[in-house]
Amino acid sequence: MDQEKYAIVDIGSNTIRLVIYTRDKSGRLAETENVKTVARLRNYLSASGKMRSEGIDVLIHTLQSFQEVTRHHNLKEVKCVATAAVRQATNQEEILEKVKEKTDFSIRILSEYEEAHYGYLAVVNSMSFENGLSVDIGGGSTELTFFQNRKLIYFYSFPFGALSLKEQFIKSNTPTSAELKTLRSFLKAQFQTLPWIQNKKLPLIGIGGSARNMAQIHQEYIEYPLAGIHQYTMKEKDVQMVKNMLLSMNFSEVQKVEGLSKDRADIIIPAIEVFAHLMRCIGTDTFALSRKGLRDGVFYEELTKNYEDGLFPNVVEESFHDLAIDYDVNLEHAAQVSDNAVMISQEMEKFGAVALTPEDLRYIRFGSAVYNLGSYIDADASHQHTFYLLANRTIDGLLHKDRLIIALIASFKNKEVFKRNAAVYEDWFTKEEMAKYSLLGAIIKLAYSLNTTKRDIVEEIQIKLDDEELLFEVYCNSDWTPEEYQAEKQKKHLEKQLKKAIQFQFVSSS
Repeated sequence: MDQEKYAIVDIGSNTIRLVIYTRDKSGRLAETENVKTVARLRNYLSASGKMRSEGIDVLIHTLQSFQEVTRHHNLKEVKCVATAAVRQATNQEEILEKVKEKTDFSIRILSEYEEAHYGYLAVVNSMSFENGLSVDIGGGSTELTFFQNRKLIYFYSFPFGALSLKEQFIKSNTPTSAELKTLRSFLKAQFQTLPWIQNKKLPLIGIGGSARNMAQIHQEYIEYPLAGIHQYTMKEKDVQMVKNMLLSMNFSEVQKVEGLSKDRADIIIPAIEVFAHLMRCIGTDTFALSRKGLRDGVFYEELTKNYEDGLFPNVVEESFHDLAIDYDVNLEHAAQVSDNAVMISQEMEKFGAVALTPEDLRYIRFGSAVYNLGSYIDADASHQHTFYLLANRTIDGLLHKDRLIIALIASFKNKEVFKRNAAVYEDWFTKEEMAKYSLLGAIIKLAYSLNTTKRDIVEEIQIKLDDEELLFEVYCNSDWTPEEYQAEKQKKHLEKQLKKAIQFQFVSSS
């Protein structure tokens, strides 16, 4: 059966990109093709604002190349949007007519508001932040948004981007000290005109190629052990470190930096200056990268049209629902395991065996919902596959550290395997945190065994402390023989961590 495919052509000031998405079995749109041309249309705008014929020819040639791909995939309707370079062109009608005449595409020029709004939609529908500011620096414009309680409050579009800043302030491929000083003064003056960004002390979320390249450079430099760039976070000192590293190199060296696209080598420093100045204006120490941007926002507008304000009610729950469908997770079974794990954890908290934060309960619910997920690939090596899949798959709504915690507890087999999985990330956590997550993993493993037949028979769990021994009273609505057998078999993992014996008493709840 043919898969449902969608495509968008994004005509920016620096690059022109074709992205094809395929709807997977969970209903999510997954990016399957991504073709880019560095057209730098911004360079073809004359002093009067007219796009020269050479620039129009580059645009037409690029779109004709893209249409070979869209025809191959039998895509009848392709969204084609243009941003600053075409928006700022005084002869945009001529551009639209020629594209319509010579290609399969019809261009929709996005307004400044639409460009900012689509970036905002991409952020709030794929990240965990309730409040924040986003910045999307393109070649010829920079869009800022401020959102609160996931609602767009303010937006602004500056008529400059990484490419135009480079043209205006930097004569060669690398800036001089004097050029940097002038650029920084300009940015400081520009950002001071927006009172709603001053000292907000909220995360700055970067969208677009320059932000992505800065994050990739940092990941390569520190040999970051997790896969994925979406929701990656950096501190202000990390942003400054990347900038200073690049400024210490000649242009040939910059072009070879791992994580940096060669075609962005001459414009990456102006872009990082924008991020650094914005962080200072906002008064934030958190820069987060959104891999999702304008193109994704266009589709989110359609995917969320049945939701209030065009927003997914809960981003991370939407992601875990997609995970469950992709890996054939039994949702009723997952819910029962999650309930079992929460009941055990809360009972244990009563006598001080564990101190639970709201975040811990969230980890328990999500970790138990995807426990043993790796059996989709291989039942005999389920724990290894569970850890790898969760640690290396982007989960919208989860920052990288949260994703790792869930991967560790959802893949718990025993304390030794847990330590091996966690070894690379030891400096991410304190010893107390590691001990707690290992304990949560053992709780989830026991909770899973109490629904081994997937009949959802456990209705209540009560725990009593008696002479340094834990008595688990498990109330069931049906025969519990298989569950009792598995629980007796798996309880040793929890006993080792609690340093207490566990006894079970199964009781009929009927």
